[in-house]
Amino acid sequence: MKKYILQSIRLTAVLMVLLCVIYPLIVAFAGGFSKGNGGGEKITKNGKVVGYALLGQSFTQAEYFWGRPSAVGYNAAGSAGSNKGPSNPDYLQQVSDRIDTLLKYNPSLKKADIPADMVTASGSGLDPNISEQGAIIQIKRIAAYRKLDEKTVAELVVKNTQGPLFGLFGPSSVNVLKLNLALDELKK
Repeated sequence: MKKYILQSIRLTAVLMVLLCVIYPLIVAFAGGFSKGNGGGEKITKNGKVVGYALLGQSFTQAEYFWGRPSAVGYNAAGSAGSNKGPSNPDYLQQVSDRIDTLLKYNPSLKKADIPADMVTASGSGLDPNISEQGAIIQIKRIAAYRKLDEKTVAELVVKNTQGPLFGLFGPSSVNVLKLNLALDELKK
């Protein structure tokens, strides 16, 4: 019995040092090497912070690319999904309303061409990216509202598309804030 108590005390001491000292030091040290020094990668325009690379924002104007819907209104303090299942009538109505809005503002679009990320919120509610297809389906609308050539807008989408992680993991995606800032630069 005494043997097990000593083993338990040793294990507790090792885990306390590892989890209460070494791990926090590693996290603090690593923050200094990340973009934004652990405070998030700030995106600036004319010297003013307009957002963060890893936090989604609401874009509802027709002349901008729209991001993924948020269950928390893009509130970083309340990051969460909706927790509503695919059989929940409120959730189904919400998705249906989002589809109707996309079809209204993108009349050439067919319902079957709408990618899921454009009508469903992410688990965090803060996803800053949309799929490449999510950006492509909006090109006609944005070109029309901004009186730009569709090819120019399409090239901008391609230029702002990030490939899969290490070329293998996940789909290609587009950061909506960065894409919209690049879109604004076209006017200048």
